[in-house]
Amino acid sequence: MKTSIIGYPRIGAWRELKFASEKYFRGEIGLDALQRTAADLRATHWRVQQQNGIDFIPSNDFSFYDGLLDAACMFNIVPKRYQALGLGSLDTYFAMARGYQGERGDVKALAMRKWYNTNYHYMVPELEDAAEIRVAGTKLFDEYREAKRLRIETKPVLIGAFTLLKLARYSGTKKAEDYIQDTAAAYGAVLEQLDAMDAQWIQLDEPELVTDLSADDITLFAKLYSQILSSKRNVKVLLQTYFGDVRDIYGTLQSLPFDGIGLDFVEGKQSLALVRQQGFAKDKTLFAGVINGKNIWKNQYRHTLALVAELRKYADNIVIGTSCSLLHVPFTLKHETRLSDEYKRHFSFAEEKLLELAELKTLLSLPHPHQSVVYEQNEALFDGARHTKHTETQARLAALTEADFVRHPAFAERERIQKAKFRFPPLPTTTIGSFPQTAEVRANRAAFKKGAISETQYKQFNFRQIAACIKKQEEIGLDVLVHGEFERNDMVEYFGECLDGFIFTQNAWVQSYGTRCVKPPIIWGDIARSRPITVEYAVYANGLTHKPVKGMLTGPVTILNWSFPREDISLKDCAFQIALAIRDEVLDLESHGIDIIQIDEAALREKLPLRRSDWHAEYLDWAIPAFRLVHSGVKPTTQIHTHMCYSQFEDIIGDIDAMDADVITFEASRSDLAIIDAIHQCGFRTGVGPGVYDIHSPRIPGAEEIKQNLYRMLDKLDVSKLWVNPDCGLKTRGETETWASLKHLVQAAKEVRETL
Repeated sequence: MKTSIIGYPRIGAWRELKFASEKYFRGEIGLDALQRTAADLRATHWRVQQQNGIDFIPSNDFSFYDGLLDAACMFNIVPKRYQALGLGSLDTYFAMARGYQGERGDVKALAMRKWYNTNYHYMVPELEDAAEIRVAGTKLFDEYREAKRLRIETKPVLIGAFTLLKLARYSGTKKAEDYIQDTAAAYGAVLEQLDAMDAQWIQLDEPELVTDLSADDITLFAKLYSQILSSKRNVKVLLQTYFGDVRDIYGTLQSLPFDGIGLDFVEGKQSLALVRQQGFAKDKTLFAGVINGKNIWKNQYRHTLALVAELRKYADNIVIGTSCSLLHVPFTLKHETRLSDEYKRHFSFAEEKLLELAELKTLLSLPHPHQSVVYEQNEALFDGARHTKHTETQARLAALTEADFVRHPAFAERERIQKAKFRFPPLPTTTIGSFPQTAEVRANRAAFKKGAISETQYKQFNFRQIAACIKKQEEIGLDVLVHGEFERNDMVEYFGECLDGFIFTQNAWVQSYGTRCVKPPIIWGDIARSRPITVEYAVYANGLTHKPVKGMLTGPVTILNWSFPREDISLKDCAFQIALAIRDEVLDLESHGIDIIQIDEAALREKLPLRRSDWHAEYLDWAIPAFRLVHSGVKPTTQIHTHMCYSQFEDIIGDIDAMDADVITFEASRSDLAIIDAIHQCGFRTGVGPGVYDIHSPRIPGAEEIKQNLYRMLDKLDVSKLWVNPDCGLKTRGETETWASLKHLVQAAKEVRETL
């Protein structure tokens, strides 16, 4: 028995890559210093895997920004507008990831999407008709050699050809089929070069295979790999899948000359059945994903040993590993002093999952693993109840009826009432909620948490920030204001800290995209709200202006999806528990005179099953009601907003309309406003604000650029329903670019109004 992992976190245990990259962006360090940090991190990560006895250690899973963007650059998929900047290779790469605005030109970043059903975001490769797909980069080979110099044999990891072509955006007339020959030849050249370097394995990641595949998709895959594998000589090829099962293409995978096939036995509902019913090819190695790569609870060895015993009936050669890359969990528990040992003994972060694989490897070599001390200690973790119960929460959950999920009056009547009340101008302007978290804001919060300042001092600082933020918003002319969220560390962690049932870490950071990292709370028990969360700051801000100020909340589905959930109750029950707690906050805000309340569901799509047949029964049939439960008790004069970002919503737009909000804002600018067509076609009734500029880029959009976006929207959308806002919250942006961009936003809205 051998062990493997699909990928390892790359930001560093202390977020070293984030801080070094951001210093590089600010010009505080040079390229050499950035590359040294990266090399140190890679060496550290390879060594910890080696020390834990991992047999198949990945290389090229490191990235400065995103693995799919790495693959695009490796294969020369760099649109001409980025090449025209004349920058060095890494700066061109960063321009694709972040946009560029400087002496060399002004270009927007590539589109950014959610990576399947995770909170990680990938950059969408863009294929122009003139693109020449070939091996242009050396990163994969360089990092293999780098590990070799450390006397560590690795399996280079690369996004597979099928997933690359399926996730790419085609900006011209060509489609995926037109790139088969060149793509297959490029991947074949990679195999040939690895052969020349005496590499033993290469891992080609094909997560797209766990989605619904058409006959054309299967044909495309077969054509690609028939040609790619014809270049194979000595290097062995592992076809790696994750996030689900490969029911549509299992037979094809068995028939092609792959040396190994990686299957997910955690999220792959039919993976075991496929192996049982169709067998597993004798000439292949089964890389079995048995350790959950997305959640942080320890593996129960009893179940895993039984699974491997069953798999041994059908596969002669088995390697056990993670269900997906460990990119989606924090680095290590070693630096967590805030959590008690009672909590920590139940958790397993990336480094601890390496130890779990090592222990399973040992147990699988024993004639009687159930008699070992390691096995007995593991079983003891699962004896008895370990989650806290909240009697009132469970009673409220049991008492819910259909009426609790319906808001009255119906949308059309509420819309009429709210128009008469608020009397907004056409194209009302607002922001999504947060404003820049400056060093001073973060220092104030840190000082309070350390006990260096009193709660009164902490709050007075925040009140001054709020007053200044309200004043600036009034000065530039925004129609609906926000308080700026200076008291919040994170849109989910902040609410978790104010609710019963959550526990928190100090350093359990997980990469979301680029240098953006989040620290998900852990749901330990039943959820309840024991005190107001946002009311004090919302009421203070509302008293500073005659303009409406939105109360800002995070929705139940997003809190659930951006936390590490319990595994002993259903996601539905957990979502409803959170919804009841946030409902209490909504009604409290309303009773204190807050007339507009935004309940963000940024992560609504995140847990949407990857197969369409599972969408409603397994997710939407409880996720949409969970949101309705939050706001169904408010008055018709209270306007409910929500926000959704960086996902593909076009195919669930009808379900989103059924959330019964009054206004919904979307990420749109990085997706080239694609969502407006879906909104137009489905007869969307809800007020809508597709983002008019991308806040995840340091660019400052001009008023004319925003005007053109608004005119594109007005071609498809009713002016009476259209709001004007950025793509997302402004927390990560700098002060200068934020206020300059918002001034342009307001100017553009006013100028377009004059033409209506």
